[in-house]
Amino acid sequence: MDFHSLRQRGQAKAQPLAEKTKLRLTRPSSWKLPKQNSSIAPPDVWTNADQGVPRAPGETHLDQMDIPHLLVQRLGHHSDLERGLYPNGLSATDAVLIVLVAGICNAIPTVLNGCIGSDLHIPFPIAARASYGYWLSYFCVISRGILALFWFGVNSAGGGDCVTAIILAIWPSYANIPNHLPARIGVTPQGMCSYLIYWLLQFPLLLVPTHKLQYMFNVKAVLTLPMALAMVIWISVKAGGGGQFFSAPATVSGSTRSWLRLSSLTSVTGGYSTLAVNIPDFSRFSKESKAPYWQLPFIPFLKTIVGLFGIVAASASRELYGEALWNPIDIVNKWQGSSGGRAAAFFCGVIWLLAQISVNISANSISFANDITNLNPKWFNIRRGTIFAALAGGWALCPWIIMASASAFLSFMSAYAIFMGVNWHALVTTLVVIVPLLPGLGNKVTPENVQLTVGLQHLFSFNWLYGYFMSIFLYYVLNFFFPDKGTLIEKTVPGFDETIDGVEADTESRGTDDRDEKGPRYSTAKEVPVSAMV
Repeated sequence: MDFHSLRQRGQAKAQPLAEKTKLRLTRPSSWKLPKQNSSIAPPDVWTNADQGVPRAPGETHLDQMDIPHLLVQRLGHHSDLERGLYPNGLSATDAVLIVLVAGICNAIPTVLNGCIGSDLHIPFPIAARASYGYWLSYFCVISRGILALFWFGVNSAGGGDCVTAIILAIWPSYANIPNHLPARIGVTPQGMCSYLIYWLLQFPLLLVPTHKLQYMFNVKAVLTLPMALAMVIWISVKAGGGGQFFSAPATVSGSTRSWLRLSSLTSVTGGYSTLAVNIPDFSRFSKESKAPYWQLPFIPFLKTIVGLFGIVAASASRELYGEALWNPIDIVNKWQGSSGGRAAAFFCGVIWLLAQISVNISANSISFANDITNLNPKWFNIRRGTIFAALAGGWALCPWIIMASASAFLSFMSAYAIFMGVNWHALVTTLVVIVPLLPGLGNKVTPENVQLTVGLQHLFSFNWLYGYFMSIFLYYVLNFFFPDKGTLIEKTVPGFDETIDGVEADTESRGTDDRDEKGPRYSTAKEVPVSAMV
C-alpha cells in the first residue's frame, strides 16, 4: 500500500472523528447514549449496553481468575485493618483466629452474591432491586457510589506513596524538594507530583473494558504474594524472629477479652464487606454459574495468610525500627539508605503500585461506574463512569486533605459496616437493624461528644454479625407472613444463550435498531421482560 492510499484512509477516519468532536463541543445532546432494545428491560425503560446481559461466552472473568481476583482485593498496600489486633491486649492466637473467622464471614455472602452475578449476569445495582424494590434500591446504589468515590480518592493518595518510594529509589534527592505549601493543605510538592504521576498511570487503565482486566490482575497476583512473603521473611530474619507479640500472652481476660474479640472481628470483617457487595459487578462476566463456589475455601485462607503477614511484619518492625509499621511502603522507605536497598525498594514499590491500581479499579472505580450507569443510563456508561470517578474522586474530593486531617471521617468509613444489612420489607428491616447502631457510629467518629451505655457499646462491638443475621431473620419473617406477591415472577432470565455469538458493542454510537453482524449485543433467546429485575 502506497503513501497516498494510507493518507486517504487516515483522512477518511479523521473526518468522522472531527465531526464527532465538534458535535460534543457544540451540542450537549450529542453526549446522549443510544437506547438499547435488545436487553431485558421493558420498552419504556431507558437502558444502555453496559446494563444488559453480557454477550455470549467471550466476556469472562471469575471462571478463569477466581484466586487472582481475591488477591487483588486483599493485597493492596493499605490492607492494614488487622493493625487493631496488635496493640489492643489480645494474644497472637486470638488475632489469627479472628482473621480466620472474619474470612469465613466474608466468604459466605461473597459467594452467594457472586452467584447472582454469574447466574443472572447482572451487576449489583440491578441485583439490589430483588430485595429492596425498584425505587428503594437507589438508596443502596447511591450509598455504595458515594463510598466508592471517596475510597477511590483515598486509595489514589496511597498510590502516590508508592510512586514516591519508586522515585526516591532512583533519585534520592527527590526527598529534598523544598516545601513552601501551608501545612493545612495536607500535601507537599513532592507528594503532589507523585500523586499526579500515579493518576496519569492509572487513568488509561480505567478505560479498559472490565472483562479485559483479568490479565493485569493475574500478573499482579503472581507478583504480589511472593514479594509480600519475601518482605515478611526478610524483616523477620533481620529482627531475629517475629517479635515479642507472638510470645506475649493476652493482657485482658474474662468478659473484657470476649467483647474485645467481637469488636476486633467486626473491624476486620466490616472492612472487606465491600467485596461481597461488589462481586456481582465482576461475576456477571462468568460463563459458569457455579464459578464463585471456588472462592468459599480460598477467601478465609487468603485473608488469614495476608493478615498473618501484616501482624508478623508489624511485630518484627517494632523490634527492628522501634515502631510497628503496618504499611508495606513504610517498610520499603526504610531501605533507601544504600544502593542495594534502593534497588529492592524500586522493585517492591513497582509491584505495590500495580497492586494499588488493581485494588482501586476492582473495588472502587468499577463499582462507582456501575452505580452511576444505573442511576443515569441515558448519559453514563461504564467508561464514562470511571472517567467521572477519576476526576471527582481523584481531584474534586482532595483526597490528600482527607488522608492528612480527617481522622474522624476515616473512622466513619471504617465503621460503615452497620449499613451493610440485607418493598417495604427491606425498608423496615434496614431501619430496625441500623437505628440501634447509629449511636455507636457517632461514638466511633466523635467519642468525646457521644456517650454510650454499656449495652449499646456491646451491641456496636459486634455490629457486623448483628446486622447480617438480624437482617436475614427480619427480612425472611416479614416476607413469610406478609408476602408481596407483586414482586414474584414466573421465571428468571437465565442470561446469555451459548448458541449465540456476538461482537463487543460500541456503546457510544449504536442506536436502538443496530445489530452486530453475527447477532445481537445480548442473548434474547429466553428473555422475558421482568421489570422487577431490570
